[in-house]
Amino acid sequence: MKTFAMKSRRTERLVALVAIALLLFCPPLIIVVDRLPTVSVGWLYLFIAWAVVIGLTAWLMEQRAGR
Repeated sequence: MKTFAMKSRRTERLVALVAIALLLFCPPLIIVVDRLPTVSVGWLYLFIAWAVVIGLTAWLMEQRAGR
C-alpha cells in the first residue's frame, strides 16, 4: 500500500513538472520576454528555463529512485 502512495505522489509531481514546463515555454510568455529592451534576455530566459526543467526532472527522478 505504501509503494502505491509513493508512485501516486511521484506521478503527481511529474505532472506538475510538465505543467510548469508548458507554462515556461508557452509562446505568449516567450514573446513578452523576447521584447524586453535587453538583447540577450530572451536567450538567457530560454537557457535558464530549460536548465530548471532538466534540473527538477533529475532531482525528482533521482530522489525517488534512491528510496
